[in-house]
Amino acid sequence: MKQLALERGLAVAQPASLHSPEAEALVRRAQAEVMVVAAYGMLLPPAILAIPPRGAINIHASLLPRWRGAAPIQRALLAGDRETGITIMQMDEGLDTGPMLSRHALPIGAQDDAGSLHDKLAALGADAIVATLDALAAGGARATPQPAAGATYARKISKEEARLDWTRSAAELERAVRAFRPSPGAFTELDGAPLKIWRAELAEGRGAPGTVVADDLTVACGDGALRLLELQRAGGRRVGAEEFLRGRPLGAGSVLR
Repeated sequence: MKQLALERGLAVAQPASLHSPEAEALVRRAQAEVMVVAAYGMLLPPAILAIPPRGAINIHASLLPRWRGAAPIQRALLAGDRETGITIMQMDEGLDTGPMLSRHALPIGAQDDAGSLHDKLAALGADAIVATLDALAAGGARATPQPAAGATYARKISKEEARLDWTRSAAELERAVRAFRPSPGAFTELDGAPLKIWRAELAEGRGAPGTVVADDLTVACGDGALRLLELQRAGGRRVGAEEFLRGRPLGAGSVLR
């Protein structure tokens, strides 16, 4: 957005915080009829929300009230949701609690990861906000309160959360690999060093969780097994399983932690 604005000769401001008289004055000088917020990551103070006559509108990457908060895309993948979407909402002082102007559903594909889903939702959100602003201008947009039922919180993803817990089910871990791709990357440990797992698929196998149970890098989980397809050792590059095994044989009985 910044690059596009600069290319079009539009003014760009990047205040470190909106909680200051200077930031408030900056917003007032814009004399905007409506404010659009996308992936801002912080709550807007009431004084800022009150400035635009038509309020502030947020493009949120979930079907509210499910997954309010910082990481709705990753949380939807981790939970195994079958659909997500975009909600265009009128902002209030709460965390993604404001009334909804429109909702736009998007199915989650079996191969979707956080990156692909982000891109799909970005395109959907761009169309949705333009349509909503047109509706506002025409007087046809009506905000409806979010239902109380079904609200969940999408807390921020931590790096340690991306560590694969092999006692969990293979289905959960396969979703985790996709949820943490491209960032921060799901990982485990091999010989005391981190090993990133970029791609994996469900497989047949049984054994102690974290144990390699087949020569094709099938790893036993708490329930089922996961076949590792793309890996990356610390300081190395991402490689497929076959190439990885040529450089570091990892036969049955090896243990990942």
